[in-house]
Amino acid sequence: MKAVVYRGPRQAAVENVPDPKIERPTDAIIKITSTNICGSDLHMYEGRTDFEQGRVFGHENLGVVMEVGPAVENLKPGDWVCIPFNVSCGHCKNCERGLTNYCLKSNQPGIAGGAFGFADMGPWQGGQAEFLRVPWADFMCLKLPPDAEQKQSDYVMCADIFPTGWHATELAGMKPGDAVVIYGAGPVGLMAAHSAMIKGACSVMVVDCHSDRLKLAESIGAIAIDYSKEDPVQRVMDLTHGRGADAGCECVGYQCHDHHHHRQERPNLTMNNLVNSVKFTGGIGVVGVFVPQDPGGPDDLAKEGKIALDWGMLWFRGQRVATGQCPVKAYNRQLRDLIHAGRAKPSFIVSHELKLDQAPDAYQHFDERDHGWTKVILHPGG
Repeated sequence: MKAVVYRGPRQAAVENVPDPKIERPTDAIIKITSTNICGSDLHMYEGRTDFEQGRVFGHENLGVVMEVGPAVENLKPGDWVCIPFNVSCGHCKNCERGLTNYCLKSNQPGIAGGAFGFADMGPWQGGQAEFLRVPWADFMCLKLPPDAEQKQSDYVMCADIFPTGWHATELAGMKPGDAVVIYGAGPVGLMAAHSAMIKGACSVMVVDCHSDRLKLAESIGAIAIDYSKEDPVQRVMDLTHGRGADAGCECVGYQCHDHHHHRQERPNLTMNNLVNSVKFTGGIGVVGVFVPQDPGGPDDLAKEGKIALDWGMLWFRGQRVATGQCPVKAYNRQLRDLIHAGRAKPSFIVSHELKLDQAPDAYQHFDERDHGWTKVILHPGG
């Protein structure tokens, strides 16, 4: 089958790789019809992780069940499904508590949490390919309604970024009527804004420096703040009568940039902006990716996965910070139903729907943050 494979820093290639097979009785094979390029794929694409050469990318996957193992009871060939990016067994201590983001069986001993096509997240191949093997398929696969094929560009967002954006608002403790600030207007930040609007935020402020992304934020009723043109902390304080936002979301991660120098990374920039623009006793939810080591980082602290955090100010303000990957299964059913009912339409961020063969070019444009490349869906076999 054809698949998008990592070939070294800033090199993605479409190659022929072996078709996946049923390896355990609980497996299913999915024919992928939609698979997204994610911002977190770019950390790997840029060579800033230890993602192995030859591995298949892709953790935002949707498609049709082709084949099931003999122990699979709830799925049959022809079912349309969306697959969470988290690989989870369903019966370990963490999965039983709903913490499918920290499954104890999907990675090597001592590391909790697995994912498709992702550095340090277990051996699982990604879904930017014609087919995907899904382990623990009964537990993992989310069945989709009859409008799955027509609305797949919405439903595919339930694999990762829509739940992740929603999770950011949950980690931040957001309640109806809150003023919410979101740093980052990439796909996850825009999903956090969409989630906050659905959840009844009083105002949603989105901070970024890319005009195409900020326009999308405005299209759903958010207030766009361009940090290349004004101090975002000051603007948030002005918009909240000097109090600060009730809840803040970090949707950028360790490769955040100083606007003065497009390539100058400042890993602590968004965290410290949040500390200083979220109110006393406010909550901060961090879903942007941070890593334990970053050998390519801009300074000695960053290389060790550390940042210079405004800890004194955070403590003084009595803020809460919650972090980590999203347990997609905690949200994906509800978000699927919001899409089905027409209450949510996460596909508003999609700029390009392309064939699998066009992936290398798409990676390059998305990685360069080229204007208008806000979200790419690949359609294998399409």
